[in-house]
Amino acid sequence: MKNFTFILFLLVSSYANENVNTISTEEKSPIKEEELFDPLSGYNKIMTSFNDQFFMNVLNPISKGYAYITPETMRIGISNFFENIMFPVRFSNNLLQLKFKNANEELGRFTINTFCVLVGFMDPATNELNMTPHKEDFGQTLGFYGIGDGFPVVLPILGQSNLRDMVGLGADSYVSALSTTGDSDLNYKIPNNFEQELGIKSFEMINSTSLKLGQYETIRKDCTDLYPLLRDIYAKSRKKQIEE
Repeated sequence: MKNFTFILFLLVSSYANENVNTISTEEKSPIKEEELFDPLSGYNKIMTSFNDQFFMNVLNPISKGYAYITPETMRIGISNFFENIMFPVRFSNNLLQLKFKNANEELGRFTINTFCVLVGFMDPATNELNMTPHKEDFGQTLGFYGIGDGFPVVLPILGQSNLRDMVGLGADSYVSALSTTGDSDLNYKIPNNFEQELGIKSFEMINSTSLKLGQYETIRKDCTDLYPLLRDIYAKSRKKQIEE
């Protein structure tokens, strides 16, 4: 059972990164190779191909089946719940970046969506009060203080990243309510063990992907070399997020 849960999590985590799912035409323009330090390009190309096959042959079909049997309204509500529960990550990183107004709005959003309606399944803070989430993570925080990307790294199943953002993943995991990391210090953690964490995150990724069906296929359509495309999309998207 442990092996099955672990494999399921790996499958559904593939290309969950919203930096690849929400891009503009401008972000698709390539970065000049001479401007880029990419010492792991050979490995990254192989891992991108591996992840692409996982997405197309496993995650996408599972998500389509889930979308077929689950009403969109319910899936949106579940997405709202997961976004709400990620409040500690957004709040702490807004504070670390000295964005106190945004941090205060995050606190207001969490209070309204958690205690005024169905524990985050609805989002009146956005829909009625125009309090949109201020999405920040520790990778962005490091970038805010001038830490560079390092070099591109494609993580198995998790997809495109870089050296700085890999460090950020660990820090965000510590404060995230959906992770068991730091559970001895923070008492708001939801999963009680590693297996529960994998199961929860697997479900989250299936639900998230079911709301974005077709986006990744549009990106990869007619693409002859997928890795440079995804690498450049990710780099430009992260740069834009840090500068905002």
